[in-house]
Amino acid sequence: QVQLVESGGGLVQAGGSLRLSCAASGPILRNYFSNYDMGWFRQAPGKQREFVATISRNNSVAYYAASVKGRFTISRDNAKNMVYLEMNSLHPEDTAVYYCAANQLYISRTEGRYDYWGQGTQVTVSS
Repeated sequence: QVQLVESGGGLVQAGGSLRLSCAASGPILRNYFSNYDMGWFRQAPGKQREFVATISRNNSVAYYAASVKGRFTISRDNAKNMVYLEMNSLHPEDTAVYYCAANQLYISRTEGRYDYWGQGTQVTVSS
């Protein structure tokens, strides 16, 4: 059963902004969302999936990939079972499918640590 659903992707010009949303849709994450650290990853065509950002379950800590630090902001609303990725100053190299993921054990930049994944949302940045 799908546990996470991303939305908000689209086509934007370089320098523009997008806000991605991720909703906990399955019964496990809807009921225990605040027990999970949440992350965003992305996969560009022909490349491996890479870490973008992660936020702790209590909203106290966030980490970013060097390539997005200062441009992207991850946030969450545990009352709504939602996590967000605000993306500003977008570059063509930010073009990718963006995935939301949930991690129960401890906050991590490592893809393999994540227990649940969404289906992804396409972000395309034109030059």
